Amino acid sequence: MRIQDFALITFTILMQLSVGAFVVLAFARLYATRKANVNEADRLSDRALYWIVPIVILGLLASLLHLGDPLGAYRAINNFGTSWLSREIAFSVAFTLLATLYTFLQWRKILSVGLRNVLAWITALVGLGLVYIMGNVYLLDAQPAWNTWVTPVTFFLTTFLLGTLAIGAVFVATYASVKRREPEHAKTQLGLVRDIVRWIAISAVILLGIQVVILPLYLATLGAGPTAAAATAALLVGPFGWALILRIALVFLGAGVVGMFLYQNAQSTGKENALGNLAYTSFVLVLAAELIGRYLFYATHVRLGI
Repeated sequence: MRIQDFALITFTILMQLSVGAFVVLAFARLYATRKANVNEADRLSDRALYWIVPIVILGLLASLLHLGDPLGAYRAINNFGTSWLSREIAFSVAFTLLATLYTFLQWRKILSVGLRNVLAWITALVGLGLVYIMGNVYLLDAQPAWNTWVTPVTFFLTTFLLGTLAIGAVFVATYASVKRREPEHAKTQLGLVRDIVRWIAISAVILLGIQVVILPLYLATLGAGPTAAAATAALLVGPFGWALILRIALVFLGAGVVGMFLYQNAQSTGKENALGNLAYTSFVLVLAAELIGRYLFYATHVRLGI
């Protein structure tokens, strides 16, 4: 693989992680506000924003490494009307700017809560638009292994799987900080974290189930497709079979096995330490699985005619 491909792995994974985390955070804030109040929702969610924005910026910078002339990246937007790649660049920049602006306004508590919430949902929608565009960038006739419905669906699965587990990990870390620094708010925060983590665990298991269904369908489709597609299938079950098995094992352990333990521990009080360890472990395992999956995406594609 070329170094540019590793830049694309970094860009796509970090951007999708950030979008997923931002969307899940928006829903979590809505729930926390209704279950408790705005102040408790801010206390729970603001720290997550301080992690999301640096990841978004790092992802955007990684995308520039793929370009032959990074300083001329702005010229690519000129083809916005006809090029999915131009739209990807434009939406990446827009999402980065909106997420940064929202984080600043939320940090300084500028504007009303209502206006900040509107900006948050606009940012989330732009992020989802970015993931949709990312998927379309790879729907190329010359790349039959990419040119299927599986590509955009997989990108969205990565977005929501990483996003949900990342927010779960950040929330348990936030609770630990609140318990230490603001013990008078610890009980309320624990209740919110336990509720949200239960839904995160359920979501992770559902998303895992979708992945389990898609993978054999995808391999069967490749095997019955053009020569280039069949060549990709042969690589996935042959020379790269070890990486595919490792990816499946990691995502199954992280989202499935650890996810179920995460749900069980979120139901009981007094298991906060275990809840934290499980949330961190689940996220790390699934992140490793998605990185391997994205590596396979770029490493095993075969162009028509080559």
